[in-house]
Amino acid sequence: MYAILDIETTGGQYNEEGITEIAIYKYDGHKVTDRFISLVNPEREIQPFVVNLTGINNTMLRSAPKFYEVAKRIVEITEDCILVAHNAQFDYRILRTEFQRLGFEYQRKTICTVELSQKLIPEADSYSLGKLVRSLGIPVSDRHRASGDAQATVKLFKLLLAKDQSKEIVRASIKSENTGTLSPKLLNIVEQLPEKVGVYYIHREDGGIIYIGKSKNIKRRVNQHFARTAKKARLIQKEVVAVTYEETGNELIALLKENEEIKKNQPKYNRSRKRKLFAYGLFQQKNEHGYTELFTDRLKNNRSSALRKPVATFTSIHEAKNTLYKLTEEFELCNKLTGLSDAKKHCFNYSIQKCKGACINLESTGEYNERAENAVKKYSYPHNNMLIIDKGRETGERSVVMIEKSEFKGIAFYDLNYQINNIDILKQVLTPMKNNADARHIIQMYLRKNNGYKIIEYSQK
Repeated sequence: MYAILDIETTGGQYNEEGITEIAIYKYDGHKVTDRFISLVNPEREIQPFVVNLTGINNTMLRSAPKFYEVAKRIVEITEDCILVAHNAQFDYRILRTEFQRLGFEYQRKTICTVELSQKLIPEADSYSLGKLVRSLGIPVSDRHRASGDAQATVKLFKLLLAKDQSKEIVRASIKSENTGTLSPKLLNIVEQLPEKVGVYYIHREDGGIIYIGKSKNIKRRVNQHFARTAKKARLIQKEVVAVTYEETGNELIALLKENEEIKKNQPKYNRSRKRKLFAYGLFQQKNEHGYTELFTDRLKNNRSSALRKPVATFTSIHEAKNTLYKLTEEFELCNKLTGLSDAKKHCFNYSIQKCKGACINLESTGEYNERAENAVKKYSYPHNNMLIIDKGRETGERSVVMIEKSEFKGIAFYDLNYQINNIDILKQVLTPMKNNADARHIIQMYLRKNNGYKIIEYSQK
């Protein structure tokens, strides 16, 4: 649990400042569960430059509660939370100083969104809150007021959580919250999970991730892990202390996150998924007569490695061959040129007039290759540069998968058209992911088998 806060002060000498306004949003990693916002009478004068910056003046604060009057509420809302702030060192110091004046030792773990942003958004021009959120297309109102800045920090932190594919933030949180005892354990863990689509992370005592999975119903899927009696399931049940999750809004984002994060984090109980998911590919090449040949092969074979990237990838040779048979039938391709016939002269289909003679150079290469290209397009991205838009995690939000130059670039969530209409801003909020055969297969299979998404083609600068 996190307490995301922002504090406005009087300004002045180091450790002599007083709080003029405080805003705290209690955040569970998915939504705000509680909030506290208040002006505070600092019992000292506000520096003129601060008045000009924030608009908060001495007159406004005369009837505001003094810090000792709000101190209990601050302790309660931040209890068992990690404090999150933009330049957390400053806010935490100010807060501790105020409590020390009351004779109370206030201690919390902290996370600084400046430091996180520098690590996860290294290409940003500036890490000041205002400039950073503007560059990310995050709306901010009441700038330099505690509530407005804290709300912007909530949205920034949500983006940083999504970008943190190594899950260092969540791991630290689990380690911090773990007391070394495991409650009525599994049932209690399951009760906290949503019945929504997303990716879930099973943690051990030190916060490390031992298993990553995805599901259309996170609660039901985790419950299945805990109800099974197979060896791996029993080992997971023994080690688990917490399950965290990320809602994704749709299955495509969940599949891509699961694939990327298993490879990145290498959880010990995801052994089968650490390797490539797809061992076979569909390839194309021109023969000596100029006809396009399609064939299937292992992805690591010398013959295929010398070629361009595979048109499509498959988990088994049977799946690859079946696809090739279907394409040959649908687009009236030659069995000999698709490797389905080893005839020395013409293929059998030419004998029954299902082949137009490409196998013996009777059909023009232009006509044949056009049909072959259409077959390839069926298993390729529909556009070189495109955005796949689908449902987001909450009302008003959408997800986006970015393809550029026919390569998968990453995923993002947005709630303003401004963020998607400006490709440079979209690239800032994007969680980058690797363009490997597994990701390509996931996207292409999803596009063929699902609907409800929208594709936007864009021009590259």
